Amino acid sequence: MKKEDKSNIISELTEYLKQYPHMYLTDIEALNAEKTSKLRRECFKQDVKLVVVKNTLLRKAMDSIEGTDYSELFSVLKGNTAIMFANVANTPARLIKEFTKDVKKGEEGKPKLKGAYVQECFYKATDLEALATIKSKEELVGDIIMLLQSPAKNVISALQANSGQLIHGILKTLEERTA
Repeated sequence: MKKEDKSNIISELTEYLKQYPHMYLTDIEALNAEKTSKLRRECFKQDVKLVVVKNTLLRKAMDSIEGTDYSELFSVLKGNTAIMFANVANTPARLIKEFTKDVKKGEEGKPKLKGAYVQECFYKATDLEALATIKSKEELVGDIIMLLQSPAKNVISALQANSGQLIHGILKTLEERTA
């Protein structure tokens, strides 16, 4: 590979690292063409960018990013590596779980998680279950809004349920004040 091609790939990977807040390093080596195509289609549907990379070029791209130290992931940059870039934190983990759900016990399923950088934290291959259940920022904001709306909904429903008694009570109080 020419030096200019390598520098182009490094700059492209650097842009992906800057663009996407979540990154999963996976091993998809043993997947046949049919399963690889299916994985790529699912990634496209779920807005996940799947890129197969050379470990040395990825490491150079990671080193070129200022403000983030990716050195914790350097130990897993061995063998074949494919990166799943995503805007939603748990989407790649759910894809990996979906693809490996039919694997029998004792067998190694692919794609296999090697490591991840999600929500500004580093994760190991053993953290796949936690990553799949982690809530995205949007889901957490939705939960907070729902919790904040809950007391207001209770007050409104109480007012609607007892509206006849409430209006009667208000009118009686106003009548007493004017008398």
